[in-house]
Amino acid sequence: MNKRQKTIALVAHDNRKQDIIEWVEFNHAVLQKHHLVCTGTTGNLIQQTLRRKLAKAADAIQMTLMKSGPLGGDQQLGAMIAEGKIDILIFLWDPMQPQPHDVDVKALLRISSLYNIPTACNRSTADYLISSPLLESDYAPALKDFSSYLTRNLDL
Repeated sequence: MNKRQKTIALVAHDNRKQDIIEWVEFNHAVLQKHHLVCTGTTGNLIQQTLRRKLAKAADAIQMTLMKSGPLGGDQQLGAMIAEGKIDILIFLWDPMQPQPHDVDVKALLRISSLYNIPTACNRSTADYLISSPLLESDYAPALKDFSSYLTRNLDL
C-alpha cells in the first residue's frame, strides 16, 4: 500500500452512528481510494447502508472490521495506531452521553494524539480532513522522539 492510499479508522458512538453513516455516504467517492478500518458495529452499519443505497460502492470500499468498541475494538485501533498502521482517525464520540468503556475512549484519543495522527471528533473536522490536499499526498506526520523517556533512570 502506498502512502497516497491512507488507512482511515472510523468509530462512532451509538448516538453518532447516523452521522458517520451519512458522512461515509457523502464521501464514498473519496473513501473508495483508501482503506477503512472500523469498530464492529459502526462498520457493519456502514456496510449495510452502502449495500442498500449505493450497491456498487459497498463492494468498492475496502473495509476491515475490528471488534465492537466496548468489546475491545477501540483498543485494537489504538494498537494499530501505535504500530503505524492507521493514518487518520475519524471518531464521532458523543459528548453528552457517558460511555461504559470511557477509559478505552480516552486511551484511543490519547494514543492518536501521542502518535500525531490526524483525528476528527466531529463531522466538520472530518470534512476538513477528507478534503485536504494532504490526503492524496505521501504525507507522514512528524513523530516525537521518545527515546529519552524510554531510557530514563527510574531509580527503583
